[in-house]
Order: sequence, then C-alpha cells, then structure tokens
Amino acid sequence: MKVLSVVGARPQFVKLGPIARAFTKAGNIEHIIVHTGQHYDAAMSDVFFADLSIPAPDVHLGVGSGSHGAQTGAMLSALDAVLDEHQPDWTLVYGDTNSTIAAALAAVKLHLPVAHLEAGLRSFNRRMPEEHNRVLTDHAADLLLAPTEVAMGHLANEGLADRAVNVGDVMADVCFRTREAVKDSPAELPNGVNPMAPYVIATIHRPDNTDEEARLREIVAVLRDLSTPVVLLAHPRLVARASAFGIDLARSYVPCDA
Repeated sequence: MKVLSVVGARPQFVKLGPIARAFTKAGNIEHIIVHTGQHYDAAMSDVFFADLSIPAPDVHLGVGSGSHGAQTGAMLSALDAVLDEHQPDWTLVYGDTNSTIAAALAAVKLHLPVAHLEAGLRSFNRRMPEEHNRVLTDHAADLLLAPTEVAMGHLANEGLADRAVNVGDVMADVCFRTREAVKDSPAELPNGVNPMAPYVIATIHRPDNTDEEARLREIVAVLRDLSTPVVLLAHPRLVARASAFGIDLARSYVPCDA
C-alpha cells in the first residue's frame, strides 16, 4: 500500500511522528511525505522532524506564507503534479490547516481516496479559518479518523457516521512518548523562574485573540495578575501585534518560533 502524507504546519509535524513510526514498523507501507512549506522557518519545521525522528520529506513544495486564498491556491496547484506522479492508495491529511484542505481538494478532484486524521473536531466558531478547513475536509474525505467519541458524535450529526472510525488521539501518543524522553532533562526557563516551583506555560496565537487590541490587552493583564509565574511562549506574530498595540510582553516571556 502507498500512503502519501501531506503536512505543512507544526501541529501536523507532531501528528506525523507516531504515524511515520507505525508505517515503518508495519513494513508493508510505502510512505511518501509531502511538506507544503506552510511553516518554513527551521524552528517551526526542521526541528520537529529532528526531535520526533520523522524521516525527511520526500517532496517539499516550498509554498511559504501568504493570504489564506493565495496560500491554499498555491498548494492546490503544486499538489496536482505530486499526486499524479505518485498515485497513492490513500492521501492522508492531518488536522485543520490550509495544507489539509488543499491536499483534500487536490486528491478528490483526481479521484484519489482521502483519509482525515483528527476528523470530527469542531469549535463551532465560524470566524476561525481552521473550522472551515476541518468541516470541508471531513465532507470531502473517504475515511474519517476521529480521536474521540465526541468527534464521532459531531460526524454522525453531519451524516458522516458511515465513514468514521474512532482511532484515539494521536497527540496523546506524542505526549506520552515525549514525556518519557524528557522527564530526566531540566527545563530551560527564563531567569527568575524556579523549575522546582509551580509555573504556568501560556501561548496566545488565535487571530481572534491576537488581532483585537482590547482582547489581547485583557489576556495579557490576566496572565500578569496570576500569583504563579507565567512563561509566555511568544510566536513572532504575537510579538509583532503586541508591539503594534504598544503592549509590553517583556515582563515574562520567551520568544519562540514554535
């Protein structure tokens, strides 16, 4: 069997890890990994392949950044030739990114079967681009690999129960494996944060939270008022938005490209 995995963003690289290991262990699966280049910075891409022992991508599209429409369109155009060349038995897409919807659309238009890992998750927030990506992908896909019974219920409510299988949460597998790998390694923390005392790890990355000044100010204020030290893993986009709004994150944050 030939399976072609399409990934492009850091959450997908994490999900790909246990899948790639399982395919290697099975021994009878030819696994083609396609990296769209949606996340292209080494700290947001290469480091995950190294840390999670994922084979290097067989194909790198190098699409890069852009608006949702431009980025998705560029991926669609580039994936046509890749899918036509490899003719996979299954095109496996992960999660809810632009890479996911682009690969699903490209494959179904070529009449190639699509499987969606992490199917059935819903936020019911139509302002989120990811919500549209995951819903459209589920309705286009031939096999829906759901992580939970709640996800199975969402798929059933949308008339997709006959395509759905509860396979469990692959992110839990990653969490357990990573926990074992790092449990004896000290955490690298900012000065003033005691690794032996309680502290909070936080991220802020949804557009609804980063792009509205009042909401971002409120979130940062709440984090600062906590009695427990907060380590804010700040994506470059968050740093840029906070700077534009005049919001000081420097009191307690770690710049982070991941």
